[in-house]
This record gives sequence, C-alpha cells and structure tokens, in this order.
Amino acid sequence: MYSADEAQLYADRHTTPESPLLARLNRETHVQLLHARMLSGHAQGRLLSMLSHMVRPRRVLELGTFTGYSALCLAEGLAPDGVLHTVEQNPELEDRIRRYVREAGRETQIQLHIGDARQLLPTLPETWDLVFIDADKINNGTYYELVLPQVRPGGFLLIDNVLWGGKAVDSYPVKPADKDTHAVRAFNDKVQADERVENVFLPLRDGLLLVRKK
Repeated sequence: MYSADEAQLYADRHTTPESPLLARLNRETHVQLLHARMLSGHAQGRLLSMLSHMVRPRRVLELGTFTGYSALCLAEGLAPDGVLHTVEQNPELEDRIRRYVREAGRETQIQLHIGDARQLLPTLPETWDLVFIDADKINNGTYYELVLPQVRPGGFLLIDNVLWGGKAVDSYPVKPADKDTHAVRAFNDKVQADERVENVFLPLRDGLLLVRKK
C-alpha cells in the first residue's frame, strides 16, 4: 500500500508545474512569513487555474488574498475583459501583493481591496461568475450569505480549508472552546443542506468545497 505522502508526491509530479513567478512567490512566502501554509501552493493553485479556465469568468471575487498566489492562479483563466477583485484584511501584506501582481502584468485585471470583507462586500455591486472564500473560518457562513445572492445562476463558489486539518471529520474529538472547528463543521453542514446550490467536497490539500448556484 502507498502512503498519503507518496500519493501527493506522485500527483505533484503529474501536475503542470507552477510558473517561475509563482514558484518564487511560494518560496518567498515560506521563507519570510509566518503561517505560510495558508498559501494555496502548487497543486491547489493549478486546480484554481484550471477551474478558472473552464469557467472563463468575467468577474471573480476572492476573500483572503494572503500573498497573492491564489489570485494570480485564478486570474489565469479570466475572460479578456475579466476582472478579479480580491480582499485582504492585513495591510502589512499589501506591498508584497501589489509587487507580484505588477510583475505578473495583471495590474488591470486584479483589483486589491484592503479591509474587512464584511464591510467591503456591499461596496462591490458586481455579479460574480466565480468566488473563492479563503478568509477567517468563523465568518465563512457570513461571507457565503453575503456573496451568494450576487453569484449568477450557474456560477461557482470555492471554499478552502473545509477539512480544517482533519478536525472537520466526525470522528475527531472537538473541544467546546475550539470555535474555528465548530464553525467549519457547521458551515459544511449548512452548504450540504442548502437547496439553492449543488456541491462537491474535494479532499485536496486541506479540503475544497466546490459549489454551483442553481
């Protein structure tokens, strides 16, 4: 039998490599920042790019930019007149994000917003083709309800970290004070019961929930 690590290494070797720019951002993030595992990384980044190419979205929304890796991946599949709006709460990351967006030549395609997504979303009256939610897990339900009415029928949402390090599975003994894990579990159950959407749970990396609005 093979191990999960061996399977991941094999999958990585049979996945299109990340670009030199993304590889540099990946390494820089891991060397210079805490919580570098928040970065989407090679396999998930290629999946985001592939899904974006399949949808060819005109309007993309990302909640939780971090260092900009996932935004750059999602932007690869934009329609010629497409724009990606990405929201990051931490202002200390702004210069790094803008530098990589500039180096990628996507300054006209990627619009960065710094601040609280709950306050910024009402100021973005767009109709979204594709939404990627990768922010604080406590507010996943809030973000979902804010953006779902703005997603076009047939549009897609992706929610990251729905496995939450394995803590989301039923057998994991969750402590009452572990608010993040309880929030992730509640959110996953909420989407599963939501008749407005169809969803597929992808156990890639830390779990991705792929949702299509009916």
